[in-house]
Amino acid sequence: MFFKKTLLPISSLFFSISLLATGYGLLMTFIGIFLKQQGLSEGSIGLISAAFFLGAMLAAIFSQKLIINVGHARSFSAFSAIMVMAFLGHALWFNPWFWSVLRLISGFAFYAMLIVLESWLNEKSTTDERGKILAIYTIVFFLALALGQLLLVLEMPANTIFILGSILVLWSLVLVAITRITQPVLKPFERYSMPKLLSIAPLALVGSFVGGVFVGAFYTMLPLYVLNLFDQPKVVSVFMAITILGGLIAQMPVGMLSDRLGRQKMLAWAGFFSVGVLMLMLMLPWIWHESVTLLYLTGFLLGMSLFSIYPLSVARANDEFDENKDLVEISRTLLFSYGFGSFIAPLLLGFVLGFSATAFFVVLALFALALGRYSLMNEQIPDDHMNVYVAVPVTSGDVLAEMDPRQDEEWVEEHRPDIEHTEDTEQETDPLNTDIK
Repeated sequence: MFFKKTLLPISSLFFSISLLATGYGLLMTFIGIFLKQQGLSEGSIGLISAAFFLGAMLAAIFSQKLIINVGHARSFSAFSAIMVMAFLGHALWFNPWFWSVLRLISGFAFYAMLIVLESWLNEKSTTDERGKILAIYTIVFFLALALGQLLLVLEMPANTIFILGSILVLWSLVLVAITRITQPVLKPFERYSMPKLLSIAPLALVGSFVGGVFVGAFYTMLPLYVLNLFDQPKVVSVFMAITILGGLIAQMPVGMLSDRLGRQKMLAWAGFFSVGVLMLMLMLPWIWHESVTLLYLTGFLLGMSLFSIYPLSVARANDEFDENKDLVEISRTLLFSYGFGSFIAPLLLGFVLGFSATAFFVVLALFALALGRYSLMNEQIPDDHMNVYVAVPVTSGDVLAEMDPRQDEEWVEEHRPDIEHTEDTEQETDPLNTDIK
């Protein structure tokens, strides 16, 4: 019944998302490898890669106005055209500054397209179905990202990869253009308020930022380290795919453990476990003589922790469900913090990696250690105030917050009847209803 009435009508959206994520995974890793092969330094590659995440942050702020004014179908067509032009622009002229602009445009268009698609999914998700649809979304996104990495095994020429990326975007546009799904109404953009969230859920905000640093470093700098170590793009692509699959497989056990032990302990685990894996990865060249198998194993273990940090942070914020009703604003603020971490990661770690691989892993380990230590410094939330863990893709638009079923009290009562809910407070007394300028 769920497949026929709900999933089948929106299957075109899932296919469109998978095509975008495949192209995203392909281009993100390939561009770093290509720039390294062209002789650019890690610092320069970091600057170019950071432009993509800057474009993503700008999309979260400015793209919704265009979507509201012209509608989802037209705006998706416009963003698709912009992204294709940016992809093909890479094949026209190789210049680091020019490519930085193209990466910024690509990041803006990609995240704007995700906002359009996620708005549609949210519109078609009822309270009872949001959890299932979000789970399917997460699986599709992770698998498509992994597929994008594996395409690099084919070792296609650079221009062919840019053309393939353009084809994937245009294919997703065709699926959206022929869809019969009613266009949703996108809510006006809401202000971000870091100080407000910091006073309510500091661990969630810090965890989102550190999670962004790790994911930004993973997509931009870790491929360069593996390429320096093995000098084989195939090894890089398989390593990236296995790490992403490790993140996908970890979502269920991490969620079950966090529901039982609490987000604080699991965030501490993610931090300390990441420190151990990073140190193991650093020692690989000296201890195991550049073993590819052990590299893949450490990548899998690293994916289990680094791709769990952001979902755990969102779950930690949502554990304040009874006291704070505006969970969409909370989730969007966390996503902004995550995006900021992804933006500064290549800026900082690009120069660090260019200086020393050891320093690169030490800096990452310090971020992980700080997360683990800070997690233990925060109080554990009582079991009767804990919400339900929901896996959230680490790369998505900010509309995804509206799909989170934890914002619906009826869903929480069904899945966690042991939670005692309080009555809604008046708007004047809700600390989330006042914007901080």
